[in-house]
Amino acid sequence: MRVAAAAIATLMIVACAMVDDMPPPIAEPEDYYGTLEPFASEAVYFLMTDRFVDGDLGNNHEDQGGAELGTFDRPIKLEGLPTGNIGYLGGDFKGIVANADYIADMGFTAVWITPIVDNPNEAFTGGIRPGEGFGADKGKTGYHGYWGVNFFVEDEHLVSPGLDFGQFTQAMDDAGLKTVLDVVCNHGSPAYTMPEDQPMYGELYDAEGRLLADHQNLHPSDLDPANPLHAFYRREPDLAQLSDMDWENPDVLEYFVAAYLQWIEQGAHAFRIDTIKHMPYEFWKAFSDRIREKHPDYFMFAEAYSFEAAQIAAYTYPENGSISVLDFPGKAALGAVFADGESYASLEEYLHLDTGVYANPYELMTFYDNHDMPRIDADQNGFIDLHNWLFTSRGIPVIYYGSEIGFRAGTDQHSGNRDYFGHDSVQKAKSHPIREALANIAAVRKNSISLQRGLQANIEFTDNTAAFLRVYQKDGVTEQALVLLNKGDGAQTVTADRWLTPGDWWDTQKDETFAIENRITLDIAAHGVRVLVTDRPVNNAEFEEKLKLLQRYSKRDSG
Repeated sequence: MRVAAAAIATLMIVACAMVDDMPPPIAEPEDYYGTLEPFASEAVYFLMTDRFVDGDLGNNHEDQGGAELGTFDRPIKLEGLPTGNIGYLGGDFKGIVANADYIADMGFTAVWITPIVDNPNEAFTGGIRPGEGFGADKGKTGYHGYWGVNFFVEDEHLVSPGLDFGQFTQAMDDAGLKTVLDVVCNHGSPAYTMPEDQPMYGELYDAEGRLLADHQNLHPSDLDPANPLHAFYRREPDLAQLSDMDWENPDVLEYFVAAYLQWIEQGAHAFRIDTIKHMPYEFWKAFSDRIREKHPDYFMFAEAYSFEAAQIAAYTYPENGSISVLDFPGKAALGAVFADGESYASLEEYLHLDTGVYANPYELMTFYDNHDMPRIDADQNGFIDLHNWLFTSRGIPVIYYGSEIGFRAGTDQHSGNRDYFGHDSVQKAKSHPIREALANIAAVRKNSISLQRGLQANIEFTDNTAAFLRVYQKDGVTEQALVLLNKGDGAQTVTADRWLTPGDWWDTQKDETFAIENRITLDIAAHGVRVLVTDRPVNNAEFEEKLKLLQRYSKRDSG
């Protein structure tokens, strides 16, 4: 027994010695990410459905409205500007589906389309003429979709036999493209100032086609609160002569929740909300809660037309509905840099990487122009530089149709901004330098979780160059991306010498690997981009502290 006891004691001593000699357990890497929102992986192509491609001549309704109030092809010529058009021009669901591969081949994964709901069947006779002031709608039609009269029914100009909205979204899904639906709750069609009341204008219909509301060509202040047909509308004027919905009437919320739930069930993957700041936070909180009761975590982003971050940020807060926004302050900064030639350094402020202004800056929709403002007045290189930045920096990129060829650059709504694109432009674009460069950098983002969702840490920004890191590190998935940009007209040598993790980094666009210690110097072609990635976890103590700070500010309610 003594021998056995001694042997056991010896084994215990040896075991303890072995434990003492074992290295400490390897600590799990810290979590670093900008956002876990699934929609952050998308890249969005925004098009006005009527102005993209006419895929079905049979739904153009060229005789609609008669000779004087016809809705198809209404040219408009304002003094000193190219001819525009305020009528329908034929774009439809079929035209988008026929060119879905064209869109997907550029690297886009989602398509935002303008509102699909039924609009009036005549040109508007009220208001003032375009060129004579704000909200000049006289002579215009609802080709854009924002003058809804029945939010449960597709406009007849968009659908084709065998291709309603549900069939459209399925066809887009089959092409690898999600559908983002533009939704309006703030207003319907123009409603007053007509010489004589026109059919459909100022009217609202339910899913069964019954008349729910009618402005009856009355000024908002003349609406009768005791008249059931007036109960949907506010009695103070707001935008142009539009029929403004009364958010205090619970029937308004019920109407729009029911209508838009219908379109989600038919395949709308996300919403873009129009004119959000014209209704109070309480309405949007109630609306988003109701939508997400049926579809948890449904992604929505909004147009809050303001260039002040603090003003648009409020919509992103949970208490106001957790609705992302289009990054208007970013749009202003991008125009200054890529159209007007300012320094890359002037971009850093709009990112708000460490201010906590937004609920999450990585979930903002980044863009540089759209249908409601002049297209950016950039040259070919400016567009290439813009896209290199947009698809590597924080946020979810949105590109307005035609920008892949610099389509009508610098033009406003009535002089080219909303011009018809068409099959010929699609064919031209396939070999265009802007589109080729866009497809290249979009493919890089599409295959990089760090560019989609990673924290952004800026290394150095100069007049013509920018260097920054994107880091995603969570649940065993690790990727760091080093982005080097040059918007100059000549090649630039760029050095990154901060925060780099030692090891192999590979170039995402070339068959080349770099063994990096703590710095790298690369030549970046004129108007070029290099993106190097590694799957090694961060192991730089100084960088860890920086990332912890950025992580804290990536979500506002986390401190």
